[in-house]
Amino acid sequence: MAYERRWETRRRGGRSAGDEARETYYGIPVIHRAPWRWEIPTYFFLGGIAGASYVIAGIAHVFGGDEERPVVRAGRYLSLAALIPSPILLILDLGRPERFHHMLRVFKFRSPMSVGTWGLVVFGAFSTLSALIQAAEDGLFGRGTLVARLLLRLPSHAIAFLGQFPAFFVSGYTGVLLAATAVPLWTKNYLLMGPLFIASALSNALAAITLILTATGRASHRSLRRLERFETAVMGVEALLLAALRLNSGKTIARPMHEGRLGRIYRVGVLGTGLGLPLLIQAPGAWLGRRLPRGVTALAALLTLIGGALFRYLIVTAGHRSADDPQATFELTRARENGSRRS
Repeated sequence: MAYERRWETRRRGGRSAGDEARETYYGIPVIHRAPWRWEIPTYFFLGGIAGASYVIAGIAHVFGGDEERPVVRAGRYLSLAALIPSPILLILDLGRPERFHHMLRVFKFRSPMSVGTWGLVVFGAFSTLSALIQAAEDGLFGRGTLVARLLLRLPSHAIAFLGQFPAFFVSGYTGVLLAATAVPLWTKNYLLMGPLFIASALSNALAAITLILTATGRASHRSLRRLERFETAVMGVEALLLAALRLNSGKTIARPMHEGRLGRIYRVGVLGTGLGLPLLIQAPGAWLGRRLPRGVTALAALLTLIGGALFRYLIVTAGHRSADDPQATFELTRARENGSRRS
């Protein structure tokens, strides 16, 4: 979506400054879009999986029995594997490594960026420690070695419980971070962005764990069915939150999500491939007791992951488009002014 800059030609139209500024700002963007590239939606996707998979592994570790041990193992390793690229992606986006270091020199409670950076660091400690404990339990450090004995003496239940808080935070704070900007699509839905990102992160992590367990064949069918039930329930919530975001945005602000290439990604990629098809495949097995072949289960999980990646790309790119649209900014400002007058 391109907007013509009309500073040089506005007089030829015969319109006054008041006329030009009534519905737009001389046709040019009122705010600057965030200069984000592919690194940020990728970080949103992987960071969400890292936090949510740790939450799932922690729940299975604290409340599950021996049957859920494969879920714990897959969740712990997946959390660390998805977390490792996250700071690298942030440093690539910042352009210079020292900028990430500068973020760690201060802590600003009112800055979502600062709180998010520190949350990522704290969660990284819990995720790494839990993965090391799991590696010791699996014998990757040898049997009876000093490292293995030290790791196995750590209170894994307490670590799993305490790690839930930063993990849950990391899985959804990126939605809050977007809502704290002036971008119309994001800030108009400030109450929905955090829950939507948490729901998407949980469904993606459940899908990734299911895919791993299906590939390795270590989980029982009952365990896989429990994961499918959880995943379908979360995807139902995610679909409702997406519908609420669409309704709350209004026609102008939500326009990037429904026009052109982004509109096709939203309808076909996010709603169809990422939510609709996996729900159709998994719901009969999860809630009616029908046993699905492992290949079909893996296919549904893969579709969910594709939809989750497209969702992050869509939200970031559609936000950029709404920032470029002066009419979206004007509509957001008028809505806030009308709300202030009524209150």
